[in-house]
Amino acid sequence: MTQRTPARTRIRESFNSRTVFILAAVGSAVGLGNIWRFPYVTYENGGGAFLIPYLIALLTAGLPILLFDYALGHRFRGSPPLAFKRLHRHAEPIGWLQVGICFLISIYYAAIIAWAAMYTWYSFTQAWGDDAESFFFSEYLQYDEAGTAGSGFSVDFVAQVGWPLIVVWVVLLIALALGVRRGIARVSIYAIPVLFVMFLLLVGYSLTLHGALTGLNALFTPDWSALTSGSVWIQAYGQIFFSLSVGFGIMITYASYLKRRSNATGSGLVVGFANSSFELLAAIGVFSALGFIAVAANTAVDEVASSGLGLAFVAFPTIISEAPASALLGVLFFGSLTLAGITSQISVLEVAISSVKDKTGWSRPVTVGLVGGSSALISVVLLGGVSGLTVLDVLDAFSNNIGIVAAAFIAVVAVTWGFRRLDVLAEGMNAYGSIKLGVIWKSLIGVVLPVVLGVLLVMDVRAKATEGYGGFDTWVVLTFGWGALALVAVAAVVMTALPWRSNSALHAEALQDAPEAEKSPDRTGARD
Repeated sequence: MTQRTPARTRIRESFNSRTVFILAAVGSAVGLGNIWRFPYVTYENGGGAFLIPYLIALLTAGLPILLFDYALGHRFRGSPPLAFKRLHRHAEPIGWLQVGICFLISIYYAAIIAWAAMYTWYSFTQAWGDDAESFFFSEYLQYDEAGTAGSGFSVDFVAQVGWPLIVVWVVLLIALALGVRRGIARVSIYAIPVLFVMFLLLVGYSLTLHGALTGLNALFTPDWSALTSGSVWIQAYGQIFFSLSVGFGIMITYASYLKRRSNATGSGLVVGFANSSFELLAAIGVFSALGFIAVAANTAVDEVASSGLGLAFVAFPTIISEAPASALLGVLFFGSLTLAGITSQISVLEVAISSVKDKTGWSRPVTVGLVGGSSALISVVLLGGVSGLTVLDVLDAFSNNIGIVAAAFIAVVAVTWGFRRLDVLAEGMNAYGSIKLGVIWKSLIGVVLPVVLGVLLVMDVRAKATEGYGGFDTWVVLTFGWGALALVAVAAVVMTALPWRSNSALHAEALQDAPEAEKSPDRTGARD
């Protein structure tokens, strides 16, 4: 069929400038994982020696797939489903898979932001007392691990968890309802500079603590033998992949808001290296603080080092209680977590909102109310109760380690070998990009990335299929893990089957600002 000509066209929302786009993209990439995952992964995988495979992974996988996402969004001017449909008429389900993964992540990610916000407040009084672990799990979350693992799963509301979560959702939905320029852009313009200033202050403060050098020595002392271990290299590629917000639609969506004559390749390099710089800064700050508590407790750094929730809500409160000017340290650390989480959560939600808005033609406020409101309701019900931590743990493990990797693997293989559209993507990026994409980039996307993503995916699926996950009962893993992923796959098929309405972005925003050559159906694949 020929491409339908709309009776009228709309101008797609756009960022005010390339600088605002970079701030928004950095805000998405710099999230909780940069602060609490990278330091520990580095420490566990060769210390200073780990930076070599990490840098190689950034250059051979991270930046190439980041530019791959940019190329899709910028060339085809749409959220993932729209961009993939314009790339090829049979590619739309790939976009909806990415949307579904983002929806899952949005459900639990908001809860961590709410926890960090509450701990920012708790830092003034050190409400966790002498036992930060017991306070976090038993008093604050009121977590019932035994009940969750058996038949006693409960969504009983926990006030100090649920009400802050509701406030976080109100803030997020207002920002998203205001649109790309008045909402997303403004949050990025103010939040990202503040985040970097706060984190610089945090790192500077941590370096002044007694024992900071001990922590840094533990972190950066290289174990060169680690470079011969395949698992270390897999960890490096995994860290780069998860930290850049690539492969699940965020950068496709944000790039679709770039103006046509934008240097997308240059922006990609800025975002990639800014993200890695923040990770390195986080490692310095975190291990300086861990060195302080290790020296104070007269123990080794490896006995206090941890990652994830344990680092943020157990180890760091313990450090804060012992450190001078403890309230300042607490506000800087948990305030940074809150800001990093908000900018990342906005980007995750925007994928789902933009996709539904593109397909239905609904207004932004209506779409935010329906899509964002649904995510908020599920989030408050599941994460605001006594079993919330279990839901978070399982959803995170399956949506991140399996969902994102699978969606990215399908995308790069389909675009490279199925639809053979890499040349089209490179053309679009090279038209205005300062760095030209050629044979090397295509080889990395078509060969290196499928191998890396395939290995990551097979390893994780095999482990979870044979060993279960986290010691949880089978019904918990089946419901919130495998079941959630199956629901995403079904939803992708259903959403693809629904017709694009006449006032949808496919028809009303059909590449109206592109050169005439790009409007040809045989070049863009934009067919009804």
